[in-house]
Amino acid sequence: MGQLVAIVGRPNVGKSTLFNRLTQTRTAIVDPTAGTTRDRQYGKVDWNGKEFSIVDTGGWVVNSDDIFESEINKQVQVAIDEADEILFVVDAMNGVTDLDDHVAEILRKSRKPVILVANKVDSGDWLYNVPEFYSLGLGEPYPVSAVNGFGTGDLLDEVVKKLPEADDEETARLEALPKFAIVGRPNAGKSSLINAFIGEDRHIVTDVAGTTRDSIYTRYSKFGFDFYLVDTAGIRKKAKVNEDIEYYSVIRSIRAIEASDVCILMIDATRGIESQDANIYSLIQRNKKGLVVCVNKWDLVENKSQAAIRTMENAIRERFAPFTDFPIIFGSALTKQRIYKVLETAMQVYKNRQRIVPTSQLNTVMQEAIAAYPPPAHKGKYVKIKYITMLKGSPVPTFIFFCNLPQWVKEPYRRYLENKIRENWDFTGTPINIYMREK
Repeated sequence: MGQLVAIVGRPNVGKSTLFNRLTQTRTAIVDPTAGTTRDRQYGKVDWNGKEFSIVDTGGWVVNSDDIFESEINKQVQVAIDEADEILFVVDAMNGVTDLDDHVAEILRKSRKPVILVANKVDSGDWLYNVPEFYSLGLGEPYPVSAVNGFGTGDLLDEVVKKLPEADDEETARLEALPKFAIVGRPNAGKSSLINAFIGEDRHIVTDVAGTTRDSIYTRYSKFGFDFYLVDTAGIRKKAKVNEDIEYYSVIRSIRAIEASDVCILMIDATRGIESQDANIYSLIQRNKKGLVVCVNKWDLVENKSQAAIRTMENAIRERFAPFTDFPIIFGSALTKQRIYKVLETAMQVYKNRQRIVPTSQLNTVMQEAIAAYPPPAHKGKYVKIKYITMLKGSPVPTFIFFCNLPQWVKEPYRRYLENKIRENWDFTGTPINIYMREK
């Protein structure tokens, strides 16, 4: 199970710069204007072989101070509820502010591990300001400079040390059955779909709580299906529904996607594809999960002609390219139209993920495809692919091509190989890994 670390703090303390530094990307927009981060950024951090997810919470521009505080509270509260660990970022150049005190008070009451990060120690002089943060009552402040990387190694050591251990017994029990997550923007119909699945015979469906983070798996066993539905925003009703909904949906989706094998991505037919759908799709891709797209609320669309269906399908595949080999189902959770088709398809995608192609068959078919269109020559040298095998026991179908010059096989040719594999064997809905290795 992935673990989640949230970065919180008042605006303009350098949360996004720290996020970029830790994830070694430049996805979060950094700007001196307070409140630049509005969309929530999510990334992976790999430190000494331990991988965890990290989410950057935003600062806001709001005119009056009181609303400002209530917004900060909401964000911090959501981060506390969902994360395993919290990085509380403060500004060493400015010292302690009232807002810092305010956030610290909320964090002290939470039972989550908190690491205090004193950012903007861009030169040695600012180190003298760090001790004043002891007054926040959250233990030792870690001096870092997100801009030049000073202190981030020590910080990551501490983050990894404080992450809670996974519950092995629970993990083993959940490993055995397929896990499907229903994800999507707020209001795309996730709850309706779940209710449609588990509406009639409640007793066959059991809620399994009990992972450390209280993720809930709903076991579904009827009509010949047996799998877990991974809780996303919706199965479990929250007492406080006034949180920042978009943020909440993304942070819950991260959890659900990481814990699942196949994601059912709900798209609202009446609204088409929006940027939030693309964000959630990219989370599914980044985590290498199976995908079924369910276009919900199809009963509300007036034009249901084949041409309209084709247009919608093309728009979805275009938006999600280059990975386009996934099933799209048009249905309605409300009228229960084609919802069992969604389950059947998710089950098929799960089986495709487990599919193993015999080595002899793989070599016969693929060598023919390679002979028909060999890899382009590079500086007068030819790449010769000698042998192909499929990795057993990998969560994602993984093919290894042994060749003499692996570094010269470029992306377009890898895509050609992937397309050939997909033409010959059914890997619909699942990503494929292709590795070139030196023979």
